Amino acid sequence: MHSAAAAAAPIVALTDAAKHFGAVRALDGVSLSISPGECLGLVGHNGAGKSTLVNVVNGGLSPSAGTVAFPASGAGSALGAGVRSVFQELSLCPNLTVAENLRISHAALKGLRWRGQAREEIAQALDQVFPGHGIAADAPVDSLSIAQRQMVEIAIGFAPRGTEARLVILDEPTSSLDAGIAEQLLSHIKRFCAAGGAVIFISHMLGEIFAVATRIIVMKDGRVVADEPAGRFTRQGLVDAMGHVAPDAAAVEAARSFGETVVTTPEGLTARRGEIVGLSGLAGHGQAEALARLYLGATSSWRAPKAAPMVFVAGDRGRDGVLPLWSILRNATVSILPRIARRGLVDRAEESRIAADWKARIGIRTEDVTNPILSLSGGNQQKVLFARALASDAPVVVMDDPMRGVDVGTKQDVYAMIRAEAARGRTFLWYSTETEEVCQCDRVFVFRDGQISAELSGADITEERILSASFEMAEA
Repeated sequence: MHSAAAAAAPIVALTDAAKHFGAVRALDGVSLSISPGECLGLVGHNGAGKSTLVNVVNGGLSPSAGTVAFPASGAGSALGAGVRSVFQELSLCPNLTVAENLRISHAALKGLRWRGQAREEIAQALDQVFPGHGIAADAPVDSLSIAQRQMVEIAIGFAPRGTEARLVILDEPTSSLDAGIAEQLLSHIKRFCAAGGAVIFISHMLGEIFAVATRIIVMKDGRVVADEPAGRFTRQGLVDAMGHVAPDAAAVEAARSFGETVVTTPEGLTARRGEIVGLSGLAGHGQAEALARLYLGATSSWRAPKAAPMVFVAGDRGRDGVLPLWSILRNATVSILPRIARRGLVDRAEESRIAADWKARIGIRTEDVTNPILSLSGGNQQKVLFARALASDAPVVVMDDPMRGVDVGTKQDVYAMIRAEAARGRTFLWYSTETEEVCQCDRVFVFRDGQISAELSGADITEERILSASFEMAEA
């Protein structure tokens, strides 16, 4: 039983904490504390220092200057203080089961019967956070969808694991979850904090920040530029504090005309030249699989053509997008190598020029594009994947939930690029779990149980119609 004084003490307190990587000041003198019952919304553009801050809090990084203390528990480490982290880049071992992945971070599970205990504990954690989840404790992780893997990782973060979680850090936790599952998580966060726990909630979806945060911190260039109770912010004020002008939501794009049909699939999905076609519906209902079949069917050739018929932007960048051993430059330009090669030799000067051009156009935060791709934040890695796709000459761009971990300002920039490319005749097929993104499309196909349950266009593309079609098949 904790004393009243201990209960009132902060779980973690940072004093002038800084983290330097050479000349780069990733964290530049941050002081803050997080108390029991608080849900701290942490926002800022990609590269603002959010990930560095939470890695200093959870002990993954040691501060170059300043101090990190855990007053409430008196522990000397984040682990002993009950600090847990659930990162945007999922860390589950795909060759192990769900229960076996819990065992990795649960040293108290020992003896001959640990598997049964692990199955029971992860099942209880999943039931508590995501009622009706349908995930078997014995299921191999590589058999799960990305949404299910994210659910497992979150459940492991909140699971007791021998000691109770006191502070759970959630980095873009809903990036692969549909609206219904995301709402289950937000409800659990409120219950957890009401019971005396604390959460650091990082998200580029500002609606979620306002839904759960009791306090919001805005970071920019490694510093805290605003720290206020959530009720003192408006959406516009929050975007302004981040340092980006919010788009005019009332601006409506003029109607456009489209060319001939350039894409047809067995499911009935079609797309015309210059059209932005969205795929929507609850996560895991066949949208990603339909796009994968389409893309692989068009590009799986032994001979790489000079001009690719399609290009792909992955949402699960760790598995399907980033080439981790290569530089930022090589990752960005791999799609255009046939175009800039002469007699089998790549024109390196042209490659560098194109990479520098896209670095500036899409705002990749790096001093040098020859740095390793993994030196970038997750959102900036995603920008590189967009640069790779848009720099190509492919007439069709396939996007599988591509905005995971991308900040609100960059999203608007990418939306504008997509619309500009579509106006030039490029076709986009865009699967997204975010209604805001689906509403950027000219036409939307809603999937349910692997089939198209509705086709929406124009003013019919609304959240209400999408949800209706997600849960009940529309009549032919």
